Amino acid sequence: MTDEPVTQPPTLHTVHVTRDLGAPPYRAFRAWSSPEALAEWFPDSVEGALATGTRSTLVFPAARVWWDVVEVEPPGRFRFRWSWLPDDAWITTVTVTISPRGPGSHLVVEDGPFDLSRPELVAAFADCNAGWGEALANLSAVLDYSVDLRRTR
Repeated sequence: MTDEPVTQPPTLHTVHVTRDLGAPPYRAFRAWSSPEALAEWFPDSVEGALATGTRSTLVFPAARVWWDVVEVEPPGRFRFRWSWLPDDAWITTVTVTISPRGPGSHLVVEDGPFDLSRPELVAAFADCNAGWGEALANLSAVLDYSVDLRRTR
C-alpha cells in the first residue's frame, strides 16, 4: 500500500438538448450554417463565414465570441468549437444533428465536455444548459412562427 493520494478522473459531462421544429431539415440546417440566418435567432451578427475550417466571431450585446467551424454536412450535421471561459482555458465542441421528423425536423445539440470537478466549469455548465434552452426556444420561434423572442436587438 502506498501513501500517494488517489487521483480521481475528471467528471466530464455534456449538455444535451433536443427540439422538434416545424421547419424542414434544410431550413433548420441553414439556420446554423448561414451567417445571416444564424443572426436571426442567436447572435446579433456574425463576422466571417461559417464554412469548415473557418473562425468567425459571434457578436452579442455584451460579448464577442469566437467560433471555429469543424464540420459542415448538409442537411444533417454542423459542428463547431468555442470557449466557455474568458481566458479560453476550456473549449467545448458543439455538435448539431438535424433529422427529418414528419414534415419538420428533430434537432439535437450536444455541447461539451465540461469537467465538473472544476468549480469554474460547474457555472459554465449551468450557463450552457440555460443558454441552449433559451437559444433553441428562439430558434423554434423564428423558424416556425417568424417571431424573435430576444429582448435586446
